[in-house]
Amino acid sequence: MTKKRILWIDDEIELLKPHVILLEQRGYEVLTTTNGADALEIIKNNKIDLVFLDEMMIGMSGLETLSRIREIDKKLPVVMATKNEAESLMEEAIGQKINDYLTKPINPTQVLIVCKKFLEAERIGKEKFTKNYISDFAKISEKLYQPIIWKDWKEIYTKLVNWSLEIDKLDDDGLKETLSGKWQECNVGFSKFVENNYLKWLTHKDNDRNDANPIMSPHILDEYLQPVLKKQDKHVYFFVIDCLRFDQWLVMAELLEPYYNLKTELYCSILPTATPYARNSIFAGLYPIDIKKYYPQFWNVDSASEDHKLNAYEKDLLLAWVKRKNFNFDRVAFIKVFDTEFGKKIEREFARYMNNNLTAIVINAVDMMAHSRSDHAILKEIAPDEAAYRALTKSWFAYSSLFGIFKSIAEQKDAKVIITTDHGAIRCLRGIKVLGDKETSTNLRYKFGKNVNSEAKGALRMTDPTLYKIPKSGITVSNLIAKEDYYFVYPTDYHYYLNKFRDSFQHGGISLEEMIIPIVELDPK
Repeated sequence: MTKKRILWIDDEIELLKPHVILLEQRGYEVLTTTNGADALEIIKNNKIDLVFLDEMMIGMSGLETLSRIREIDKKLPVVMATKNEAESLMEEAIGQKINDYLTKPINPTQVLIVCKKFLEAERIGKEKFTKNYISDFAKISEKLYQPIIWKDWKEIYTKLVNWSLEIDKLDDDGLKETLSGKWQECNVGFSKFVENNYLKWLTHKDNDRNDANPIMSPHILDEYLQPVLKKQDKHVYFFVIDCLRFDQWLVMAELLEPYYNLKTELYCSILPTATPYARNSIFAGLYPIDIKKYYPQFWNVDSASEDHKLNAYEKDLLLAWVKRKNFNFDRVAFIKVFDTEFGKKIEREFARYMNNNLTAIVINAVDMMAHSRSDHAILKEIAPDEAAYRALTKSWFAYSSLFGIFKSIAEQKDAKVIITTDHGAIRCLRGIKVLGDKETSTNLRYKFGKNVNSEAKGALRMTDPTLYKIPKSGITVSNLIAKEDYYFVYPTDYHYYLNKFRDSFQHGGISLEEMIIPIVELDPK
């Protein structure tokens, strides 16, 4: 293993010889110099991992040397040693990006702590994470063979997501491989759990939701929006970001934390985990079967329309919910952002919405990102795996009109923001043959149509869709929903489509990533 290399710059370096010897005994390579000019040459010609820099030196001062070091390497950790703790000096040093400082006379313990902080933190963090990971890994394996309720699955999923985010930072292929296997094992267990419990969840009364019975898509408005609107002391903003997974939300949340206090919870999307069903259900506050029953004019999912037209009545469904709850609002807005230019326009003009009682905004960018990845090779190259997909999400959000809108709202102290999604998405890796006629739905994760058939191992068969709160359509005889990371492929040109959609992000089926999704309350700081 290559030794970490330290450069110590001090015009009285001989007095620091005991510290240098101590560091060498601890396995570090230490280079020394008595002036800034020589130090700059050493940094130019050697890989240096950490610099100790004296603040008061003859000739080039410590601050001047620091400034010149930053011209060569902006990221090199520099620790300043000083007798002078004057506030003005420290402000100038901090302004020039000093990483830490030591007060003279220097204590050996201080030196070792600084070295561990800048040179050993990654190794120590990795060792600690690996120890905790192995312990929790075993606990989850044990739990999968015991009776599990909804609350347990939320906890398991949260652990899996947090592990994934930590391993992104560690970049350890061995840990990634073991975690990938655990994801697959958990999705097998979760799919069985959903098959055994989903119908029970649908029969529970609204006031009977608990650790075993999740909040679901039609409950979101009643549980989160209604209590805030009743108080009538906030301007309420309700965002639905289509196809947003929990891990994607967490990387976005990092950018919002300076502006908001965040409270994140998890709820369960209805089946199928697809926009025409789940998002209509959110805005109506009803299951799909009840939307068709009470508002048939707003239900066109049975038709052969293009996908985006299947959600043409979300505003009408939301206004119908507002009316059912007896809210007498005169300022309600509903916005759908489908493309970048329109998003920028809304951002520029957002002040016009800031006096509304309720503003609902649908964002389609994340869903478009997921689908575009399977259609455009360059996107798959940019985001070849889940870690890169998260990074792409964070990069998009940082420069998006959506982030700009959130920053504008954060300046409005009587604002309340609620963010959710209709469903997540899973990275599909296993194709499974399906049979169906030309009227069958086109989604790769669910097939509704006449005489639809597939292998039992990869799909849930709905013999009676009304039991799942899904209305029967005129032609529907059988409905299939894919489980785990399977996706449906027709026999015609089977291998072409098998390869085309392998390793694509899809939704509509049963998996942790699609069904367990975030609902977030934000209050401006």
